[in-house]
Amino acid sequence: MYTLHMNPWSFYSRRVIALLTGCGIPHELRVVDMMAGEHRSAAFLALNPNGQVPVLIDGDLALAESNAILRHLCRANGLDDWYPANAHARALVEQWLDWTQCRLAPATSDIVFNTMFAGDQADQGAIARGRNLLAVLAPILEAHLSQSACVAGPAPTIADLAVFSCLSQLGLVEARPAMPSICAWYDGMAALKGVAAAEGLMEGAMAA
Repeated sequence: MYTLHMNPWSFYSRRVIALLTGCGIPHELRVVDMMAGEHRSAAFLALNPNGQVPVLIDGDLALAESNAILRHLCRANGLDDWYPANAHARALVEQWLDWTQCRLAPATSDIVFNTMFAGDQADQGAIARGRNLLAVLAPILEAHLSQSACVAGPAPTIADLAVFSCLSQLGLVEARPAMPSICAWYDGMAALKGVAAAEGLMEGAMAA
């Protein structure tokens, strides 16, 4: 059984939880208390020297980086629907995973961290840069989803989980794009079993 070291506030963690739960893959969740600095403890840094969640434990493998974890889970469990074996289809998934990690995720982090979590240390310049980048990226995603049911084709893949996790996080500070195709896609993703379970963890953390 897999063990996932995670935090419910982490959108990187939630995208992995969505896959694990949605596909019925046996796993255990271990919450890393980041407010208490657990991610900087010697024990956690031995798993991931970067001090970031999530980290997946698979036997003697400690694997960090959420998209690498998604790929590994798909390959190890034969989840071809989520990570297609066909070279063309997989290339599209990879393209959107990279777009998310290189462009959308940094904008998301800049906006949400500095608006909601940084307190007196908030970087207003980072918020502005994030919002300016999001203003460029949202129309790209909207135009694409107006022509495609999902991010990388007709059905959800791990690329959809990655993009969704960012937009969910942006919703914490009312920054999620409200464009019609994005909203329709978002609502469809939110209804998926695994996604709903992962989002429920964050909602529980908010209520605590």
